[in-house]
Parts: sequence; structure tokens; C-alpha cells
Amino acid sequence: MDPMSRLKLPSWFPIDGYVLALLGAVCLGTLLPATGTASEVLGHVSTAAIAILFFLYGARLSTAEMLQGLAHWRLHVTVLATTFVLFPLLGLAGRALVPHVLAPELYNGFLFLCLVPSTIQSSITFTSIARGNVAAAICAGSFSSIVGIFVTPLLAALLLTGGGAGFSADSLLKIGLQLLAPFLAGQLLRRWVGGFLVRHKKVLGYFDRSSILLVVYAAFSLGMAQGIWSQISPVRLLALLGVEAVLLAVMLALTWYGSKKLGFERADRVAIQFAGSKKSLAAGLPMASVLFGAHASLAVLPLMLFHQMQLMVCAVIARRRAEDRIPPPAEMPPVAAPAPAGKIDK
Repeated sequence: MDPMSRLKLPSWFPIDGYVLALLGAVCLGTLLPATGTASEVLGHVSTAAIAILFFLYGARLSTAEMLQGLAHWRLHVTVLATTFVLFPLLGLAGRALVPHVLAPELYNGFLFLCLVPSTIQSSITFTSIARGNVAAAICAGSFSSIVGIFVTPLLAALLLTGGGAGFSADSLLKIGLQLLAPFLAGQLLRRWVGGFLVRHKKVLGYFDRSSILLVVYAAFSLGMAQGIWSQISPVRLLALLGVEAVLLAVMLALTWYGSKKLGFERADRVAIQFAGSKKSLAAGLPMASVLFGAHASLAVLPLMLFHQMQLMVCAVIARRRAEDRIPPPAEMPPVAAPAPAGKIDK
């Protein structure tokens, strides 16, 4: 569910091309925000784009393939626990950093990123580079995405306070109409539209990325009317980056060493580390737009920054994992040579 297709940039360039496009949408929304009638039209188009996105998410996820991976249930439970239990607990612990380290205006966005499901494509990519269990990464990412459709809004309603998020009849109706209903419709219609999606995968990929850019532009256009940049100083943004760096380091360590304590083999540990420590920008941005409404601009900033950070750090880790020496399989005991003809082996 995450748009991993990148713009063509030099291999040495440290920033993901799609993140640059997102930053461009932020700048456009800041410098040329939609106002008046244009803002109303943009809001309706953004709402429709989110619904179509989640329909496509549902239509692409193969329930049958995920059910086949249930045999490795311990790994999937471990990834779900890191994504929806450990991450939220660390996000709640971050409240102790408000207001001296984390700005109150950014904390809800920081906590929200801790509630977002894991990625699929980038987890698969990094697991493959690191010579891990790719099949497990596919299933774990898919499970996380489906669970996140239901669990992330519920956790957000229970844990987030202020900033536009909250548990109300209106928010439940928006979640149902804009997220859950299209997703379930995609799952139900998958057998009929699956072939079309495969044939037009490239075009639909452009639609995915363009829709998310539209959501970001709409959020920051609306945020400009509220003067969001006057609320956040560069020092506060740097402090947020520092806190997110610590969060990512802690989760990378917990998933790697914790999975070893749980008895997982190296290939499974690689899948757990990459699927259990990452957050989906593609799923999180539309959710934030629905959950936070007019306050979505500040809510998506922490997730956008964390997304770029996780790509850069996990790329380095994946290359290092690829260079690890994989222990050879246990040697079989030597087989005794056959006895010469005419003799009996005693």
C-alpha cells in the first residue's frame, strides 16, 4: 500500500524522489493555497480520491494468499504486536516530552504515526535485499495493512485528544464512508476487477501517488488559513526529527534482538525487523485527512519525516544484512564406506 516507485534520481542522492514530490506539494500548498470556491472543490475531489484509493487497496490485497501464510502465525503476531502495541506505547510515552522537547501542536501527529500500519512494498524490497524471508514479509505487510484499516482509526479515537481528532459520531461516519466501505467493496469485487488492476498496474500506480500528493496539497492549503507555520519553529522541527530518530532506533533494535529472543531464525528476523519497524505513508496520509480534517497539515508532518528517515536507515541496514555471513547448514555425520565385496561389515 505504500508508493515505493521512485522518481529517477542519481543513486547517490539520499532523499527518496517521492518524498521530494511530497515536499513540493507542501510548498505549493503553502505558497499557492486554494481558497474560496477552489478550496471547496478541492475538498470534494480529495474526499473522492481517498475513497478510490481505499477501494484499490482492498481490491489489490489477496485474502487467499494471506490465509496461506497463517502457518507462520507467530511471525505475523509478532509484527502486529510491534506495529499496534509497542509503537503506540512508545508514542504515549512521548507525551512526557511535551512541551519542553515536542511541541504540543506536533505531538498528536507523532502519536498518530505510531498508530499507522506497516508498509508492504518497501518491507518486501528491503527484506529481499537483506536475504530474508520475503514470503513472510509479504504476508506480514498485508496482514498489517488490513488490520490497520480497522484498528488505526479506533486507536486514534481512543488515544488522540484535541487537534481535530476524537471519538464522535461524525468521525465514525467519515471513517465508515471514506475508508472502510470502499476497502470492503474492493475486497468483494476483487475477483472481477483483479485482472484489470494487474493489466493497468503502472497507470494505477501514478493515480495512487497523484492522489496522495493531492491530499497533502489540500491539507496544507487548509493549514495556511490557520497559520500553521507560525505555530512551529525550525528548532521544534529539529527536535521532532531527533525524537523520531530515537523512536526508529528503538524499534529497529527491539524487532531484531527481540525476535532473536523469541527463537526466530535469521531470515524471519529480517522480515520482522523491516515489517515491524516501518510505517506506511500511503495508508497514513489519507487516514489523517479523514481523522484530523482541518488540522491534518500538522498531523501528517511527523509521518512524512519518519517515512524518509526509515527509507534511508533501512536501506543501509538491508545492505549490511546482505553482507552478513549466513551460517552453513548443520553438517551430516560421515557415512561409513561400504564394505568390500565378500566381507561382512561388523
